[in-house]
Amino acid sequence: MRQSTALDILKTGENVFLTGSAGSGKTYTLNQYIHYLRARRVPVAVTASTGIAATHMSGITIHSWSGIGIKDSLSERDLSNLSRKRYLAERIKETAVLIIDEISMLHAKQLDLVNQVLKHIRQTEAAFGGIQVVVAGDFFQLPPIGTREETNRDKFAFMSAAWLEANFHICYLTEQHRQSEISVEEGLSLDIILNQIRQQRITYEAIDTLNATKFQDIHHNRTRLYTHNLNVNKINERELDALPSDAMTFSASTFGDSKLVETLKKNVRTSDELVLKVGAKVMFIKNNNELGVSNGSMGEVIAFAPVKADKPDGDKLPVVKLNNGQKVTAEIEEWIIEDENGEVLASYSQVPLCLAWAITIHKSQGMTLETAEIDLSKTFELGQGYVALSRLKSLDGLQLLGMNELSLQLDPLARGADRRFLELSDEAESAYALLDENSLSNTQNNFILKSGGTLSQSAIDAYESMRKKRQEKLKRQHEKKEQLSNQVSDQSSSTLLETRLLLEESLSIAEIAQARGLAQSTIMRHLSRLKKQHPELACEHLRPSDEVMTKVGNAYVAIKVANDPNDFNDDGSIKLKPIFEHLRETIDYNTIRLALIFITE
Repeated sequence: MRQSTALDILKTGENVFLTGSAGSGKTYTLNQYIHYLRARRVPVAVTASTGIAATHMSGITIHSWSGIGIKDSLSERDLSNLSRKRYLAERIKETAVLIIDEISMLHAKQLDLVNQVLKHIRQTEAAFGGIQVVVAGDFFQLPPIGTREETNRDKFAFMSAAWLEANFHICYLTEQHRQSEISVEEGLSLDIILNQIRQQRITYEAIDTLNATKFQDIHHNRTRLYTHNLNVNKINERELDALPSDAMTFSASTFGDSKLVETLKKNVRTSDELVLKVGAKVMFIKNNNELGVSNGSMGEVIAFAPVKADKPDGDKLPVVKLNNGQKVTAEIEEWIIEDENGEVLASYSQVPLCLAWAITIHKSQGMTLETAEIDLSKTFELGQGYVALSRLKSLDGLQLLGMNELSLQLDPLARGADRRFLELSDEAESAYALLDENSLSNTQNNFILKSGGTLSQSAIDAYESMRKKRQEKLKRQHEKKEQLSNQVSDQSSSTLLETRLLLEESLSIAEIAQARGLAQSTIMRHLSRLKKQHPELACEHLRPSDEVMTKVGNAYVAIKVANDPNDFNDDGSIKLKPIFEHLRETIDYNTIRLALIFITE
């Protein structure tokens, strides 16, 4: 199915499963539909199954949006408690379209819970409370994490009762928008081989092409993908021990509900005690636009720099030379679980690195690698080979050490479902082709009106005008940044400058975070540093109310007078946790953090 056809079907308001192989344009089509809805003032919720995917879609996780959190089941009492949460109930009642990206990584039980919550809060037995649900993804990825007793049949979202209730129209995108890196005359491209695996029609030529990469001399800064964690740990420990430099240990810090903290730990690809040395091969495990790194960026530790230049013997952070030659300091990152109001329920802070001489194929999901050495000789799970190979951009970056009989096989359930999805997509395309243009247009317009949207051309034009103004504003900010660029001596100053320009536009923390594609906690750190460097900084619009400032100030003084060593950081500043616990009933975590910036300026 073409993207344009899928978009026409989405606009009718039917529930849709949007699928297709890598490069077919799933994300592009979703973004086109989101833009279409917002221009017509239709309330749309953009979510994803994981935090990483949610970041890519500028949304939140479906767990947070729906209120299901980490639960596997919901009692009547749980549902009543959720319905009493005003912000949650209002959000669900106001939503007309729910988008869930990376549906393959959402457990069937969790999709059922979302369905259950929407029905309860919207007080209807219609599937998902009667709103349009659009799910997107590819079920040839490895299945969601479950218990040992569960089979893939228990875990795949398309096996859930909610999936059947939703009666999804299938839109299977088949156009390829990725350029093949090898011509037909030279051999097969990686895209062609991956599609052969998807269809389970693997040719001898494809196998020969993969085997030939064993002798390929790829860049030494590659990572190694293995099927078993034991291999990975042994390689990383052996390589780290072999380095002659001194080891440095970075300890993680946590905050909030213990169960939520454990959930964060499971999703973070690092360890509570991260041991590094100069010369260590490492991988960034979190996107950071300000540093120019993404989940999967590879490099080598070349030094440990002091956090504060005036305290060379104080805390230090690893300096990483990326494979592209860029040097960055891996600052401590914070993974958080928060509610829709921005209150932090749990957090996990650690240097966002893991040893990367080798990683497991499971942990490589969601990453894009330039070069990789892959060993599939001990493949034990169907789909592992497909996931590993699809991490790469081209065959030029692959060195495949070996395969076994399972390496290129896919889960029969996923394969059968995919064949059926393709058939249903063809049926949907044929059915919509029979509709005349007026009938299709009327159906689409009726859905907009039913959803509380508008067909007013002036409103649509106003939205487009607003987008144009926003783009022009960003252009002016870029030009201003260019004018001041000669005053910027390093990368850290450059990213602070970008935040400062947005602050001067009187934007909120949330708006700046969205504009920059960063976490609100990162923008808070920027504000703190900027306020210290420039006391005259124009940010009074962010200052909390006098009442809040007084309460936080009193707590700050009380904790300082108590002088409990556990309440202070190494640099002498007061930790947020004791202040939050002191004021938890009245003031949320982020407001406290904001108030402290003004109190300690």
